[in-house]
Amino acid sequence: MINALYRNMLSGKSVIRELSEYAQNLGAQIGEENIFDFSLGNPSVPVPQAFNDRVVELLRTESSIAVHGYSPSLGIPSVREKIAASLARRFGLPYTKDDVFMTSGAAGALAHAFRLVAGPGDVILTFAPFFPEYHPYVDLSTGAKLRVVPARTEDFQINFDAFEQMLTADVQAVLINTPNNPSGVVYSEETLRQLADMLLQKEKEFGHEIWLISDEPYREIVFDGRQAPYVSAFYPRTISCYSYSKSLSLPGERIGYVAVNPQSGVSSLLVNMCGQISRGIGHNCPSSVIQLAVADVCDMTADLSIYETNMNLLYDGLTRLGFDIVRPGGTFYMFPKALEADANAFSRKALQYGLVLVPGDTFGVPGYFRIAYCTDTKKVVRSLDAFERFVKAEY
Repeated sequence: MINALYRNMLSGKSVIRELSEYAQNLGAQIGEENIFDFSLGNPSVPVPQAFNDRVVELLRTESSIAVHGYSPSLGIPSVREKIAASLARRFGLPYTKDDVFMTSGAAGALAHAFRLVAGPGDVILTFAPFFPEYHPYVDLSTGAKLRVVPARTEDFQINFDAFEQMLTADVQAVLINTPNNPSGVVYSEETLRQLADMLLQKEKEFGHEIWLISDEPYREIVFDGRQAPYVSAFYPRTISCYSYSKSLSLPGERIGYVAVNPQSGVSSLLVNMCGQISRGIGHNCPSSVIQLAVADVCDMTADLSIYETNMNLLYDGLTRLGFDIVRPGGTFYMFPKALEADANAFSRKALQYGLVLVPGDTFGVPGYFRIAYCTDTKKVVRSLDAFERFVKAEY
């Protein structure tokens, strides 16, 4: 019998992916230069040459089993050591390799993190706006349920009043994403302290631990010369889920990690549990050669300044046209308020002008839309003319 659950999901595919495919097809018909595809968060800046050089060197000099064979269940020990040393050096927490588990990107890291601390009947809370794939990540096979705290739209920091009401005894974990997709907002130190204080208070009230799962693939993409506050520094029971997809422009290589805060007292236990979770979800470790290569460039980034350039161009241009936007502090996303209540209708009208925008409903905030500006700066500049024609003609 065909599985009805997944068959029924065909009628509710990812809006982001469908828009990206639409843009590609339309571009083939009318010319890519006439399409301003802001749908998919696919990094546009080149990978650091040092990464490519290291891959080539590994393929030329290392044994076939080292670069093409299975890695150990938890990841290659030397890789875990280098990543732990980098985290300890940068963020001041005493990470060792025993706190790090290698994964297939941040999605793989989240898949393990959810199963580490939640099971059937449990609840995981997250905050709107949020990455829509969190729902299938949690709801389809963990046995837990994802519930979403409404957005605080004035600044897209945490809506603590709504959060406190929803933080009930069946909540085993809280999932945050900072810098945030889709808003580009970076949670402030004040926000993270207040979050940590509330979790500690509720732990005492409920008599059980509450884990904080931090989805942070955009951690290095921060603007105005700032650094994103490191979430684990604020709360001991934090599981960091990281990917090199954005910082190094390596989405296709699917490489990331789980880093359990060593101050939790159970980090080694949880990392070893990840190896057992892999048996149940078919994870089976990421590519050996990519693990080895990324370990030697884990303190590097691609040229991320391009994203700040694009953000400033769009923010200045769109606010001049009357859009209400919380200025992004990082990522390569922007989340303006649409010029009409129905963001789906707004986005459909925008398609007539070659603008491919993602309605905010899929991110849990109707009436807004996401722009993924990880694209060529010249195209960003040209898109402003399309936005102006769109706004003047339709509004």
